[in-house]
Amino acid sequence: MRQDKTTLNLKNIVLTAILSAVSIILGYFSIPVGVMKILPFQHMMNGITGIIVGPVYAAIAATITGIARNILGTGTIFAFPGGIPGAIVVGLAYKIIKRDEAALLEPIGTFIGALISPLIAGIALGKTMDAMTFIIPFMASSIPGSTIGYVIIKLLRKRGILKTST
Repeated sequence: MRQDKTTLNLKNIVLTAILSAVSIILGYFSIPVGVMKILPFQHMMNGITGIIVGPVYAAIAATITGIARNILGTGTIFAFPGGIPGAIVVGLAYKIIKRDEAALLEPIGTFIGALISPLIAGIALGKTMDAMTFIIPFMASSIPGSTIGYVIIKLLRKRGILKTST
């Protein structure tokens, strides 16, 4: 049975909402580090979401999660640069290489977010901060998180829950 574009978009919207909800719930397990709250589970979800729904919907999921985490007090303004770029990198990489290892590239996007974060700190908090203030905790969160996401994707495929793309 062939899926039409409307069905595929609806499926992606529903999956994005579900994956965002999971990310929001997992946001309660963050680790406070200075002005940030690092969350390996967000990077895990970026890897999973980027592969399942692609870069645009993954970015939307990370944005929804960032907004909700800020509203609920489980996140900070740095949830946006810490999450969105990683989701986009995974989604784009998966589109290009069509391999689950794309989930392991999430730290590249997170590194980009860490480089942007001093600008955000200056604007949002009125603080001057060095990029290393963000790089170390972001990587400490992103590397294990993306690895867990990769393992989960592999398990979902092994169990037949997630179909292999062609």
